[in-house]
Amino acid sequence: MNRLLEAELIYGRLLTIREPHLIARYNKALAGFGLPETGLAEFDIDITGFSPQIAAELGDADYLDPKKVNRRFIILTPEQDRLPVVHTSFSNTAGLMHEFFAANRRAIHAITLKDALYGEIEDSVAEVQTLEHLLSINEVTFRVLSAEDLLGRAGELRKLCDQLTTSETAWRDDALINRMVDLAKVTGDIRQNALVPDQLVFRHDAFWADHFGGVFVFVDEKLTTVICNPDAPGFRRSRPWQVSYIALDDHAQIFDFLARTGRIELPRTGWVEESGLFAHRAEMVLLSIAARLDPVPDFKRVDPVWLQTLQHSQARALAEHKVYPMLQEAMRSLSRAGVIRMADIDPKLRLWLVRALPGHADQWLTSRLIAHLTAEDFVSRFVFDKQGFYRAYEDYPEAYRDYVVSRLVSTYLQDKPLFRKRLFGLGDDDHA
Repeated sequence: MNRLLEAELIYGRLLTIREPHLIARYNKALAGFGLPETGLAEFDIDITGFSPQIAAELGDADYLDPKKVNRRFIILTPEQDRLPVVHTSFSNTAGLMHEFFAANRRAIHAITLKDALYGEIEDSVAEVQTLEHLLSINEVTFRVLSAEDLLGRAGELRKLCDQLTTSETAWRDDALINRMVDLAKVTGDIRQNALVPDQLVFRHDAFWADHFGGVFVFVDEKLTTVICNPDAPGFRRSRPWQVSYIALDDHAQIFDFLARTGRIELPRTGWVEESGLFAHRAEMVLLSIAARLDPVPDFKRVDPVWLQTLQHSQARALAEHKVYPMLQEAMRSLSRAGVIRMADIDPKLRLWLVRALPGHADQWLTSRLIAHLTAEDFVSRFVFDKQGFYRAYEDYPEAYRDYVVSRLVSTYLQDKPLFRKRLFGLGDDDHA
């Protein structure tokens, strides 16, 4: 993973923590979770407070996600709201964190001047053992504590203030008044500084979960659709009257579902030619076939001539693969007639010809599903399915790893919003 680290393709855009008072607060949060304190003088964190360096120090990448549910978080600064999430078991972790920051911005700013927030994103299950456990998660609650107990002291001061204003004799209680003064020295004027978060409960709708080999849950008005490995416990048995199940390897049925529910953009001359997506995917397939050759070719020489030579030399392998010639024919059909008859396309290959519908609420989740099922496209997989990308990367030949890193650095990392807009029609929201 050293190449990925050096290129900031993994654990990139994190916030460095080196201030002693912030490290002390982080340690108190770790202690609150029953974890050992860090001895590091500097480490990086993501939006949830996860640190790859502390994970390595503890020998536990899941120290903030111990059972892959009820995710823990540590908030040291409001600046975390602009960070990505780099280690999660649910695709909507970042979204939930952004919602929490947006709904409680004043309180977070006020508290983190003197304290750190930590806690768990709690849902209705303690451990995911079957699909039913995932399906039962409809909303989450942020259970929030503070490292220096600023929240607890603010709550106590609020109660004393209420007692002072409602009791006719409280103002004569010297102990009560002195306690209020001591608390106010720590909390400040709680009438001016909102120290208690306003909103703690949030919806948990469509999502991907890193359980049972990956589970995609799509929520429509009258039906929930689960797409996963059919070996997952509870497949077709959990709530069959309200849940539709599709096997993750059933590309044809997945395409039908996405098309029927309006989650994908079918091929049209305008967006296909403007985006260059078909040409991009064809090149990705060609490169993936090259990566499987023995010996592995020199990827440092990749250019149009190199690709054309590879296309001719591997004509049989490309024909057997089916995707490459299909994409080539699709581009010719669009250029010639302006449309593609999807009925003429092998149902197993149709996902190569579509992208998630821009602007749809599930665009990122749909893009993740498509990227997962068109795995040779390592660029799309890095953008939308980083966990899947990192696992696939481990199996790439060394020469291909070098090329993959250089390709991502020279294209995607140069201007991520522009790249996503051109290829996938995505707006400026930065989820990756």
